[in-house]
Amino acid sequence: MTSQTLLVETHELTKVYGNGNEVVALDHVNFSVERGEYLAVMGPSGSGKSTLLNMLGALDRPSSGHVLMDGQDLATVKDLDRFRARTVGFIFQLHNLLPTLSALENVTVPMQGQPGSGREHREWAEHLLELVGLAERADHLPGQLSGGQRQRVAVARALANKPVLILADEPTGSLDTQAGDEVMALLTDLNASQGTTIIVVTHDRHVARSTRRILSMRDGRIVDDHRVADAATEDLRSLARSPLGQSLLNGDTKELASLGLAQDGRLTAEGEALRELLDRAITH
Repeated sequence: MTSQTLLVETHELTKVYGNGNEVVALDHVNFSVERGEYLAVMGPSGSGKSTLLNMLGALDRPSSGHVLMDGQDLATVKDLDRFRARTVGFIFQLHNLLPTLSALENVTVPMQGQPGSGREHREWAEHLLELVGLAERADHLPGQLSGGQRQRVAVARALANKPVLILADEPTGSLDTQAGDEVMALLTDLNASQGTTIIVVTHDRHVARSTRRILSMRDGRIVDDHRVADAATEDLRSLARSPLGQSLLNGDTKELASLGLAQDGRLTAEGEALRELLDRAITH
């Protein structure tokens, strides 16, 4: 990576909440994102993934450390509202559409106060709704749209000001499987066709596999960072992180004996074969 290709960088990024009974939400996090990347941040509740997204989107300030966007330290940005409006597009689990405005009007909301005439804003919003497959629903209120359609409007709204980065926090969390798959397919297409840099926070491994890179977090730290491989390799990676996988990788024969993967203090042939598969997966 070069400084020209990097879009996002964090350096020893730390966030601590509370006085007295302090909670460390982010613990010296270091990572970078290149322009045009499409990645997921995974982890259980409380792992720090949403806090990380808030830091990247300048919705919160770190306790220490730095976030750089396109080479600029966010701590030096004087007008964060203007920065967010011009740089970052947000997609949330709950679409947060204004219920009394049409789909088209919702998409134009972020454009208020931005360069361009009302007519230009409307034409761009119409283009974005066409891009997300909702041109024929432009005049519909959110209550007249399905959950998946409302989230598609939210995607269009996130693109309204042509941001360099899209941050999506559990974008499929309130959707059924089919609608969620459609939204992720839309984000994948936007990344491929428009080159939009997208970071998705999710607890759903199926959603994460739609991206090209997965960061896994635990206790405020990044514990794994890998490129998405084929489905079988991703399944093996998941197994490697489970208690069973850890027992195999650590050669804990007592735990494995009851499963027929160890005997007389040694792994069986099946156990050895499975451990070898896990080794290959995590070093892939």
